[in-house]
Amino acid sequence: MAETSGAQDSGGTGGSPCPETIRRALAAHTTMTLAYGDEDGPGACAVLYATDPEGGGAGGAGPVLYFVTATTTRHGRALAVPGARAAFTAQRDGQEWSGLTGLQGRGDCRPLTGAERAAGWQVYLARFPFVAGSERLRDALERTTLWELRPDWLRLIDNGQGFGHKEEWRPGS
Repeated sequence: MAETSGAQDSGGTGGSPCPETIRRALAAHTTMTLAYGDEDGPGACAVLYATDPEGGGAGGAGPVLYFVTATTTRHGRALAVPGARAAFTAQRDGQEWSGLTGLQGRGDCRPLTGAERAAGWQVYLARFPFVAGSERLRDALERTTLWELRPDWLRLIDNGQGFGHKEEWRPGS
């Protein structure tokens, strides 16, 4: 672990699986601020997400985030473009700076269909069981696009471990 200006940074992981600390932090949150770009410039929105810590069976490729949004929204239109990339943050509100924890990430984003959508939907329902419990909500969300965000860079910030403490992960680096 390198130390720079008081901040700890683990850098790449040499192709190892995503660290458990980052997986736990992803699982601890349910809302991410999703950033994207389109012809009008940068944009951001908040979406609920569920994470598959095993990466959808992709064998060490890292966690996968699933979220629901319509392709008619500005961010839905931007993300529907083939090869779309997005960045995100996830953190709890109301934290003190000395104990601030949160995540930053970026990766490829795409809508899911068929068997991939069915598998992702099960992960989403497991995280948000209230969706399955409400026929009206479940029906509405089942008609909406389910998206996959597959991070290729993740950074955990944890000031509780020391101001500026961070741990990073990239697959295959």
